[in-house]
Amino acid sequence: MAMQKTLFKKYLRVSLAIILVSFLLLGVMLIVFMSRYWQDEKRDLLNTNVESIAEFASKKILIGDGSGVLQTSELQGVMQMFSANISATIFIADVRGDVKLTAENDLSIQSATVPENVMQSAMNGSYAGTTSLNGLFGYNCYVVGRPILTSSQDGSPLVAGVVFAASDARYLSTFRTDMLRMFIFASIGAFAVSFCVVGLFSYGMVRPLREMAIAARCFGQGDFSRRVPVTSQDEVGQLALAFNNMAASLASSESARRSFIANVSHELKTPMTTIAGFIDGILDGTIPPEKQGHYLKIVSDEVKRLSRLVKTMLDLSRIDNGELHMNKQRFDLTSTVLTALLTFEDSIDKKDIEVRGLEDAQSLFIDGDPDMIHQVVYNLIENAVKFVNNSGYIELHVTDATNRAVVSIRNSGQGIPADEIGMIFDKFYKTDKSRSQDKNGMGLGLYIVRTIVQQHGGDISVSSAVGEYCEFTFWLPKNAEGLAVRNTKS
Repeated sequence: MAMQKTLFKKYLRVSLAIILVSFLLLGVMLIVFMSRYWQDEKRDLLNTNVESIAEFASKKILIGDGSGVLQTSELQGVMQMFSANISATIFIADVRGDVKLTAENDLSIQSATVPENVMQSAMNGSYAGTTSLNGLFGYNCYVVGRPILTSSQDGSPLVAGVVFAASDARYLSTFRTDMLRMFIFASIGAFAVSFCVVGLFSYGMVRPLREMAIAARCFGQGDFSRRVPVTSQDEVGQLALAFNNMAASLASSESARRSFIANVSHELKTPMTTIAGFIDGILDGTIPPEKQGHYLKIVSDEVKRLSRLVKTMLDLSRIDNGELHMNKQRFDLTSTVLTALLTFEDSIDKKDIEVRGLEDAQSLFIDGDPDMIHQVVYNLIENAVKFVNNSGYIELHVTDATNRAVVSIRNSGQGIPADEIGMIFDKFYKTDKSRSQDKNGMGLGLYIVRTIVQQHGGDISVSSAVGEYCEFTFWLPKNAEGLAVRNTKS
């Protein structure tokens, strides 16, 4: 239960943290983009209206002595209309920056002067910015300005003044606050729903693991009857199915073990009871001397029966352990190597592998099982072809040494790290843990190779330089006497 709670809480915390961070990022991006959009829309609206007023004013404004603009009621009426439509303060300043005309006759503005830098920018074509115009408004506004162009007496263009429109920038803060409030309420609702959904999903995902933990504890107590419900076809469902298959296999193995122990115990008990009874009878004189020979013959038969029973048990153990039974005969080891090599001709051609070492190979006859030795050579060449680099090489040598034949198979490539060399002959061990090259291997090939070689009375070793090569070398006795001696010792 503790494991289940820990895993459930961990998954729930991580999922909710991801959702919360996503909401925060979404909220920040939404407010930023919407604020920027609101500002752009506001400035575009101010620009459009100011341009229209400037164009109208250029046709209506009369230039007196060239020092300013002449106020007209018609122009002021247009300014009032635009001001009401866009909720902005509109005013006109002369070339010196003095405000000459406002839409609403605002005396506080008419007595003000527009900063020189703002005037210069506006007179040069346009001005847009966020400013209070040196405290003119007392708060920041979005301000845009456009020049009023007219013609002088000689017909050259002349800037008669500047039209400004200012909109309170504080509306943006109100807009952001409203958006943030709506987003917070929406996020709380969405987070609550997410919490429920993720919680239910996490519990449903962890529940099979809890069932497996309970079942595993039952297995540890000797109860193999418990099974895990398979409620899905995903990885967890497949794990539950595999767990049930394992449980069935364990139950079958346990049943077979108990049956085996019961049968063996019964088979051993009968002759041992007979032997003990007759021996005790001879020792205590119950069986007369003239009949002791008869009963000793029975004891001898029972001992032989025990011997046969033990031999049968050992044979069963060898079968269960997968021990090999060799079909010994004399065969050409060099021919076996060449035959195995030809099997990989297509793979060698595809990877442009150079094969070395067999140019002057000669026949070398040894005693052993040719099929098993073929499997040894096949597995080693398969490994070499699998892990050799493209355009690399495979080097094979069959050497006639004293009382033994030595075969070495080397391939260029990444090699095997030094810390893994001692484990490569173990069951199910794979040096290619990423399965990038060895996609079909199960980690049994080298274990089988070593078992076969040792069954033949030989041995196998490996040497490697990382990034350069990997080489396997095995030797076999050439005659049946050496094979028999090694097998007897093993």
